[in-house]
Amino acid sequence: MELRELRAFVAVVEEGGLSAAARRLHVSQPALSQTVSGLERQLGAKLLVRGSTGVLATEAGTALLAEARGVLARHDQALRVMARYTGAGGGALRIGIPLELPAGLLDPALADLAEVHPDTRVQARHLSSAEQLVALRSGELDVGFLRERPSGPQFDALLVVREKLGVLLAAGQAAELAGPDGIALEALVGLQWVGFPRSGSPPWYDELTAVLRGHGLDLGPEAPQGQALIADVKLAAVASGRAFALAPPGWQQPLPDQVTWSPLVGHPLVRRTWAVWPADSRRRDLGRFIAALDRSVGS
Repeated sequence: MELRELRAFVAVVEEGGLSAAARRLHVSQPALSQTVSGLERQLGAKLLVRGSTGVLATEAGTALLAEARGVLARHDQALRVMARYTGAGGGALRIGIPLELPAGLLDPALADLAEVHPDTRVQARHLSSAEQLVALRSGELDVGFLRERPSGPQFDALLVVREKLGVLLAAGQAAELAGPDGIALEALVGLQWVGFPRSGSPPWYDELTAVLRGHGLDLGPEAPQGQALIADVKLAAVASGRAFALAPPGWQQPLPDQVTWSPLVGHPLVRRTWAVWPADSRRRDLGRFIAALDRSVGS
């Protein structure tokens, strides 16, 4: 048995169903169902049954639930205990990074970290905000860069960047729609939004889509869960002349001749990114990294 299988099983029982558990774990329902089925095959016992009120644990499932909670609690406690011995730094500093982050944002903090804690190795993983939050909670990341600030006392957070999003359009369309201050959101009515799936960052998705709908845009069907909105997808859809995409002014990807970036009138869409880390972390190298990041953001 793997820890992820136990976490999946516990989530299904606690949420009372696969759909709610999938949302909690930020995975697809079919993938979660396969995980639980695989666990049942490994153990040779039926763990869950469907009841009138949702999914219920069998007698074997109830027995496993207690054991799984104990194993997960001990695992999380072991990570907290070991953090005391790695508090001075050294080893790996595991950082979660979203697909789009301003160029050079981390450079000063990483340079400072390398100078003061030369034994610390930086390991970066490209993950959505939701995936980073799961990894932070399970102890698989030391710090993440999220589009949302988590609530509650478990994490500390630092706002590191505010980006006034503009719009990517086919060059001919942009020339027709642009005014002296840019392009108004309502001028994009009739075009398809090339968006990311809500599961990647539910709070940011809800904030963004509320603004778009408030300006009369029909967003169409939601992007499939797990679909990464990579640059090539954005540019290919926009170049067709039937879609628009959102991007910050300093977008790192080179634009083809048939695509152009324009600001939005009034800057109605502001994307925020927070550095997020466990509030009880004792790692001095992490503290140094955050302090250097704070200095570079404030300068």
